[in-house]
Amino acid sequence: MRERQFLESSIDGVRALEQGIADNVELIAMGEEEGDPSIVEEAETAIRAIKADVDKRSIEMLLSGEADAFDTYVEVHSGAGGTESQDWASMLLRMYMRWAERAGMKVELLEQHSGEEAGIKSATLLFKGRNAYGWMKTESGVHRLVRISPFDSQAKRHTSFASVWVYPVVDDTINIVINESDCRIDTYRSSGAGGQHVNTTDSAVRITHIPTGIAVACQQGRSQHQNRAIAWDMLRARLYEAELQKREEAANAEAASKTDIGWGHQIRSYVLQPYQMVKDLRTGVQSTAPQDVLDGKIDEFMEAALAHRVHGGETAGGDID
Repeated sequence: MRERQFLESSIDGVRALEQGIADNVELIAMGEEEGDPSIVEEAETAIRAIKADVDKRSIEMLLSGEADAFDTYVEVHSGAGGTESQDWASMLLRMYMRWAERAGMKVELLEQHSGEEAGIKSATLLFKGRNAYGWMKTESGVHRLVRISPFDSQAKRHTSFASVWVYPVVDDTINIVINESDCRIDTYRSSGAGGQHVNTTDSAVRITHIPTGIAVACQQGRSQHQNRAIAWDMLRARLYEAELQKREEAANAEAASKTDIGWGHQIRSYVLQPYQMVKDLRTGVQSTAPQDVLDGKIDEFMEAALAHRVHGGETAGGDID
């Protein structure tokens, strides 16, 4: 049903674009014939707007995967390196929240473990919006930051790592069977910035799926019962995403043999010193405005990564110091 609706919508959209082009071409001809440059200018502006719409639709056509239209969970984890990496993880968390704001999506913070001095050890977000998983799935992997550390009194350059994991919210029509005997459930006290949603009781819940080692946690709810229900939904989503990953790897086995860029590996470098550069190591896309990127302007990287995944392109390779 979802695929049929998508196809019908796409066909209607193409027809509307074709009609719009035809109408404005006629207007240009009429304006030239009558010697009215204002008509020509108005029609040319309309055609440019149609072109922008076509460009947007061409990107959205890449979002036709089985789960691309779903809402999505996004986990951010700091790497080794203590405070420096924990601060970097919080910067990534902010970047994705700013991107969601720009994209008109709603974001919920489901779980967060704060760092000892600054930043976060880990956090889980829920993104709700059109094609949330389709866009965010391109961000799964390791992100590297190079900068002069604000936590180093000698102002030395540091390299920090943080990992991002993205998995879709499972549609109600998808049946994921989980044996409770295969799971371990732990409860603990919520942590974070505090406030009315953080309890002083052991209300937070972590569920570990023993056969796969997959673990999820939630502390957003006001009660252990609510957090437990959300955690089960998250676990179903993680197991579903793992199955999607297996299918994708099987379908792209030949392309995968040509690249060493895979799930959980380094995908992007952000350099703030000694020069300013953000480079995607899968596609070669670069930006010389890292602050804009960290403020959520990552669409260019997402679009290129989507095209790279669909077309099975070889890795751009090359690293930056």
